[in-house]
Amino acid sequence: MATYTLPELPYDYAALEPVINPQIVELHHDKHHAAYVKGANDTLEQLEEARDKEAWGAINGLQKNLAFHLSGHILHSIYWHNMTGDGGGEPLAADGVGDLADAITESFGSYAGFKSQLTKAAATTQGSGWGVLAYEPVSGRLIVEQVYDHQGNVGQGSVPILVFDAWEHAFYLQYKNQKVDFIEAMWRVVNWQDVAKRYAAAKERADVLLLAH
Repeated sequence: MATYTLPELPYDYAALEPVINPQIVELHHDKHHAAYVKGANDTLEQLEEARDKEAWGAINGLQKNLAFHLSGHILHSIYWHNMTGDGGGEPLAADGVGDLADAITESFGSYAGFKSQLTKAAATTQGSGWGVLAYEPVSGRLIVEQVYDHQGNVGQGSVPILVFDAWEHAFYLQYKNQKVDFIEAMWRVVNWQDVAKRYAAAKERADVLLLAH
């Protein structure tokens, strides 16, 4: 039985138009995300075989593969729910996401400052990667991370709550090489209700991170 499975999309392929066209959503979910799920499961099987045979010659590559594919699966699983055709705008208390809005202001000085930082982090990622808003449990603040591939350059213990996919497969068929245009457009489909739920859940789990003082 596979450990990881591809989650169904929470909407149909056309739900994010015109920001993301149906062809991209279908290929991105059904092919690219599916490949990360398969890669994680395949790597777990290979690690099981290595344990059974006490054959550790490929351990470094297997551990790297597991981190890559599993992180790709996790980030994409968040990504789909972070978006909605009815999204966008600024998170406001009037919409029931006041705690998130306050945390953004406290952590970045203003919503505008946060938006600018996450946009630049995602749009200037060298090669393949993500721009991520994460809850950092040591300080209890929100931080922006510029993630290389799916797993590199990440603060340990931080919980991603809003992710912008800056890999070319996320936008190239529609935006060509204009990554910054895609990231700017992404703000029109952000599902702040989902981001707020992830923020609340991350805060509740923060006490499981035990630190030596």
